[in-house]
Amino acid sequence: MEFKSYWHATAPRFAGGAEGPVEGKFDVAVVGGGFTGLSAARTLAREGAKVALLEARHVGYGASGRNGGHLNNGLAHGYASAKQHLGEDRAKALYRALDDSIDTIERIVADESIPCDFRRSGKLKLASKPKHFEAIAKNFEVVNREVDSETALLTADELRPEIGSHSFHGAMLSKKSAMMHMGRFVTGMAEAATRHGATIFEEAPVTARTKSGGQWLIETPRGQLSCRNVFVATDAYTEGPFDHFKRRIVPVGSFILATRPLSAEEVASTMPGNRTCVTSLNIGNYFRLSDDSRLIFGGRARFSATSDAASDAISGRILQQSLTEIFPQLAGIEIDYCWGGLVGMTKDRFPRAGEVDGLYYAMGYSGHGAQLSTHLGAIMGEIIAGKPDRNPLKGLAWDAVPGYSGKPWFLPAVGLYYKLLDRIQ
Repeated sequence: MEFKSYWHATAPRFAGGAEGPVEGKFDVAVVGGGFTGLSAARTLAREGAKVALLEARHVGYGASGRNGGHLNNGLAHGYASAKQHLGEDRAKALYRALDDSIDTIERIVADESIPCDFRRSGKLKLASKPKHFEAIAKNFEVVNREVDSETALLTADELRPEIGSHSFHGAMLSKKSAMMHMGRFVTGMAEAATRHGATIFEEAPVTARTKSGGQWLIETPRGQLSCRNVFVATDAYTEGPFDHFKRRIVPVGSFILATRPLSAEEVASTMPGNRTCVTSLNIGNYFRLSDDSRLIFGGRARFSATSDAASDAISGRILQQSLTEIFPQLAGIEIDYCWGGLVGMTKDRFPRAGEVDGLYYAMGYSGHGAQLSTHLGAIMGEIIAGKPDRNPLKGLAWDAVPGYSGKPWFLPAVGLYYKLLDRIQ
């Protein structure tokens, strides 16, 4: 078993980063080299802006290279719940933005010829308990009627041809959802951004920022640059002089396994539908097959803000137990990769994008960033370039988490609370 991301291990590394010092005058500095930042840099460069992207480690280091490989439409909340919280118009706009986000990725993959195994697979939201299926059915009725007719409700019997497990009591199928190889996509996006004229500086964390005379001075250990605009795209990996976002983003660990490649018989007995799958528990699991037939199986195994080899190993053992419970036919299967990453959660689990204190930003994806980040990065790039504002989150209030400054001391208690909910609900 290797304690590294399958996406990192099986994709070519981006080799087009700028060498030498960080220096020069730019129109825009993009902070963060994941999907959000790369998409914004590509968009801005295509609009003729002089763009510098500053990545603290290497492109795709963070959540963009450490997720489960799902591109799922639909909201983290039930749609009806989102309507109550956001109002009908914004809930619809956000739901459709998630639809549009997958279209955006599909279009970029085609336009830039990125070999990342993009495929419209459909997503199954699996009911882990009978009463969860009742809730899924109620949500389906509203979603199918108001925002997404490309959905279907599957009973437990109708689910049998889709998944080789008796753990579930039905599901909602969202047909627009997709999957891809995240590592190859991030490398392709970085290559596309540089091809259109952006300059990417890796190993260049932002350590200080000051503004004078309408210009930002951005400092890194490799040097400093000046720019008119700054776009912050760091989400759960926010470091440096960005305290406003640290008080609002809670990093939560998410952990994933990749098995050895499954045989054709094993695929047929576990994932014959070959879709992305998400369970309905608060501390649930998500899984899919890779293009080389591995089962990629993840979940919030522990409520932790730490992701390193020791932490990932503990979480990996928990995930193996969950995998065996769902797919007992795979008990004892060899695990080739085990890794973790941080998810940027907001207090209400809705993402945010906009401008504050002279900084543009998009983050807080709360587990739906793989799909939405590329789309919001493009939208914010357009706004910075002076094009019409299509931001579905414009004006959505974003209060700081009370008593929080960036270190989520409360996560163990949150984990216990959600474990209790899963037992009683």
